[in-house]
Amino acid sequence: MGTASFANAHKSYTIGISNTVQGNGWREQMICAMRAQALVEGDVGNIIVAHRNTDSAGQLEDLNNLIEAGVDAIVLNPSNPDALNSALEAAMAQDIVVVAVDAGVTAEGAYILSNNQEQYAYLGARWLFEQVGGSGDIVYMRGIAGVSADTDRDNGFKRALEEFPDINVVHEVFTGWQQDQGKQQMFDFLATGIPFDGVWTSGIDNVIVDAFVESGAPLVPIVGADNAGFVQYLTEVNGLVGAAVTNPGSVGGAGIALAVDILNGEAPAETTVLVDPVLWENVTDAGKATITAAQNPNLDPEWPVSVTVPGWTDYTMEQIIACEGPSGS
Repeated sequence: MGTASFANAHKSYTIGISNTVQGNGWREQMICAMRAQALVEGDVGNIIVAHRNTDSAGQLEDLNNLIEAGVDAIVLNPSNPDALNSALEAAMAQDIVVVAVDAGVTAEGAYILSNNQEQYAYLGARWLFEQVGGSGDIVYMRGIAGVSADTDRDNGFKRALEEFPDINVVHEVFTGWQQDQGKQQMFDFLATGIPFDGVWTSGIDNVIVDAFVESGAPLVPIVGADNAGFVQYLTEVNGLVGAAVTNPGSVGGAGIALAVDILNGEAPAETTVLVDPVLWENVTDAGKATITAAQNPNLDPEWPVSVTVPGWTDYTMEQIIACEGPSGS
């Protein structure tokens, strides 16, 4: 061990965490990944978690509280790319490291570690449009209006639309990334009797399959994320044609690892780091094999099965499921 690394070995950072969506499996996995990664980072002594359902005004309040608490870094899932800048700039003025995960912020000097959301939507939409033969009516189920992850996904979806001029969006809704809301929206649209050929979802997926099954409606191709319940459905639900696009909530853990790297003087060359998604489909033998290998019955069905980010996270499966941070946080 070199002198520099030995000097860093006994630091005890406090990291603040800010998130504005509770009860969503992806966000819950993100928080657990943050706790688990903080636990295994030798330099993190404590985390302070602000995890609640709120808007940008509430998140600003949470961020200012974290600054007041004297944290060394803030890792946040931002509710808006611009609305939080006053707090983020105040943090950086006090040499607090800022890392946004899952979605971007425009505050200069902030780091962004995100799944490539535009590519996420593009991959799934292109696959879906091909599955319906390049022509047809699609139900487009988005996330939260104004959140940059949703905006990026919309850009990716529209990029795919440009390549398939005979595809028509027959219905567009914002699910709020809430399971119950998305399921009810699907029930409501099925009840109209308006015909359609496929569904693209922004990660609210297994409950959409449930809506078809429970209403007795004939299944159409459905695209979702790699949530454990949906991945399981892709092998188990008779007649379901679908694809899962990877979107690990564990990017939250990667954000903790990045924050510690920056605190230790090991910042990456670029302030934006993107994790590229891959698509798993159940229409080819190779795709089915990939989906079968990804199954994980130990996970909450709303959790992504990709529980780690290779090259970034170091915790075990048991540690992320336990969802415990340092000092029992």
